[in-house]
Amino acid sequence: VGPTHLADTLKSLQVNLVKIFAPEHGFRGTIQNGDYIKDEVDAKLQIPVISLYGNNKKPAAGQLADVDVLIFDIQDVGVRFFTYISTLHYLMEACAENNKELLVLDRPNPNSSYIDGPVLKPEFKSFVGMHPIPVVHGLTIGELANMINGEGWLSDNKKCDLKVIPVKNWGYDDFYSLPVKPSPNLPDDQSIILYPSVGFLEGSVISVGRGTQTPFQVIGHPDLKNQPYQFTPISIEGMSTTPPHKDKICYGVDLRDIKAERQLTLRYLLDMYQAFPRKEKFFNALFDKLAGTSALREQIIKGLTEEQIRATWKGDLEKYKTLRKKYLLY
Repeated sequence: VGPTHLADTLKSLQVNLVKIFAPEHGFRGTIQNGDYIKDEVDAKLQIPVISLYGNNKKPAAGQLADVDVLIFDIQDVGVRFFTYISTLHYLMEACAENNKELLVLDRPNPNSSYIDGPVLKPEFKSFVGMHPIPVVHGLTIGELANMINGEGWLSDNKKCDLKVIPVKNWGYDDFYSLPVKPSPNLPDDQSIILYPSVGFLEGSVISVGRGTQTPFQVIGHPDLKNQPYQFTPISIEGMSTTPPHKDKICYGVDLRDIKAERQLTLRYLLDMYQAFPRKEKFFNALFDKLAGTSALREQIIKGLTEEQIRATWKGDLEKYKTLRKKYLLY
């Protein structure tokens, strides 16, 4: 209930918890992105915690030998490159391979009111995008689990023994404010709503505000001195200790107080690209994985407008929306 962790609740009910598997950001969601998650014993519960972020992304047979049922209860944000859904995929695969049941406790999706962005192409599959779905997919984590199972996306077309417990009294157009931040760098509603649009910039030289208290709400770079806003990323324990452009003044745009529309826009990405003086240095190797295609980067370099780029997504999005209807629970 409220801020109480499910594991704490289950333990208090004398449920036999034998171990906990931890995704990116750790079991209690306090570790910054990309940081190594180590195996440990949870100090509060005195239960082993096994990392599923790093070299071991999928539970091994031995790690599941003493497990009867796995429970997946993680607050997702409905964006393809947020890695909790990749961990879900690997858990489903491990359960299918080892004849274990997976129980998904569904959660509302705070970005569920629209579907948008390029659909991932298979050759760009990675841990930040494992499925042929748009950047903003419009599914709860339980619905996506059903889609992964139903579409045969697990290796060798395996099927997971899956049960989804649906959410009560929630619909796709309902605004949902997360009671607990889903990761250290998505601290509030503004960051979560802006994340699908601003997240593309993680594949570039631009700072998205890691190293500030408002990540994904301020964007900029030290070379953009003609921009209207400035901020300085610093080391913040538990959020970002080595942020891009650490201790350097970044010039850019302040999105903290704008009325963030519940939609994906390329405006911030295109504006930063146009403003950046060394365009050949703008993109990094992560960009195509975040986009799920090389086409978006190529279109930006060619100078296409947002409207022109969005038009190229239309066919794939229509096919996906038809597919999505098969798996809707709400």
